[in-house]
Amino acid sequence: MRLAILGAGPGGYVAAIKAAQSGAQVIIIEADEVGGVCLNWGCIPTKALVASSRMLSRARRAEDFGIDINGEPMPNFSKILERENKIVRTQIKGIRNLLKSHGITLKEGRGRLISPKEVRVTLRDGSQEIVETDKVIIATGSRPSRIPVFPFDGKRIISTDDVFRLNGIPKSLLIAGAGVSGCEFACIFREFGSEVTLIEMLPRVLATEDIEISELLERELKKKKIRLLTQIKAEKMDMLDDGVRITLADGQETTVEKVLVTAGREFNSEGIGTEEIGITRGQRGEIVVNEKMETNVSGVYAIGDVIGGLLLAHVASREGIVAVKNIMGGDERMDYSVVPSAIFTSPEIASVGLREHQAAEKGIRFRTGRFQFKALGKAHLIGEIEGMIKIISDEESDRILGVHIIGPHASDLIHEAVLAMKKGLTARDISETIHAHPTLSEVLMEAAEDVHGEAIHAPKQ
Repeated sequence: MRLAILGAGPGGYVAAIKAAQSGAQVIIIEADEVGGVCLNWGCIPTKALVASSRMLSRARRAEDFGIDINGEPMPNFSKILERENKIVRTQIKGIRNLLKSHGITLKEGRGRLISPKEVRVTLRDGSQEIVETDKVIIATGSRPSRIPVFPFDGKRIISTDDVFRLNGIPKSLLIAGAGVSGCEFACIFREFGSEVTLIEMLPRVLATEDIEISELLERELKKKKIRLLTQIKAEKMDMLDDGVRITLADGQETTVEKVLVTAGREFNSEGIGTEEIGITRGQRGEIVVNEKMETNVSGVYAIGDVIGGLLLAHVASREGIVAVKNIMGGDERMDYSVVPSAIFTSPEIASVGLREHQAAEKGIRFRTGRFQFKALGKAHLIGEIEGMIKIISDEESDRILGVHIIGPHASDLIHEAVLAMKKGLTARDISETIHAHPTLSEVLMEAAEDVHGEAIHAPKQ
């Protein structure tokens, strides 16, 4: 079996390795760098900045732990980016070594389908070659959306990609879009010392999260003195000698050094031969696939951001594995019912399953259990007591329907809930499982107990 993959991001390279492990001859084609957006401009670089901002926060709170530090800790942005670049380079080298060790051929250039079994590759030196294949996986990803009122110039109007090319920390920053990236960067740059304004057209930040969780985050953002404006949009922008003046829909004006646009992604589905071979695309340009990751063209599959849906690296990786299993003769279907998400704000947010309002809209009879991090000994030990957990369970069966966390290490804690949901466990199953003390994981046990009104460390209602 010969397999050609367009794109070496977290969907493409994982699919390539899985296919090679299954005995396929694999060629992977990448126009930029292995690892895709996630490794080069997204997940990894952003979380490197998160790590630096958290270290700065801890250093500033060192006295609370009885540690004397001479002088005010200050961020050195060039060194922060140097560390981020080193991490990215290390990960790139690791992926390249993995591809090589599995006998996968990496073509560095731009691929374009000229038939379901042929890909024209334009290499970086301008030369072209034709790759013949039995099956194809499209994993070309996405890019930042362009908003007419904020035309990118890479200097004062910047995308999330441009952040890693900045020469320094902006004194003032307006972030357009209070979704995942917008909220993460708001926390990062506020900790670094920027005056941050965050604007959002929708009624609340992180509109896809549980309402209670997003309301808690809004309070934390305001505590950090991040200026938050919801249900509003920018109408006009004027370039000034020393910054950018933005006029909002209600007539307010604000002047900042830079504008960071984090609102939305566009799909990389054009210019790769989809039109020529008749691959169906949706209204937003996403490639349409079925639950086996098949397009409407026999032998051509698509995975990751380019198909729309959940734009998450770990989802793309799983879609790649599903596609490969089907290519190799299996009968696998993608299951999106239990997918965790993690947001690296301060505090962190993580969730899986139904939000409370979604369960209500579906007419499901449910119970909820809550528990505050401030009631945990471990939270006090590490000096991070903000936040809570909410567990939603089916009233009749007690099966867990959703879990939502805002607090320290939420991105790590969520996976106990993910496994519980995947295996159809109940709130009682978690509450009756012994959790080590003192740990943050006790928050799950206590919230599961609270589903039935039995939390030991919660005040009696």
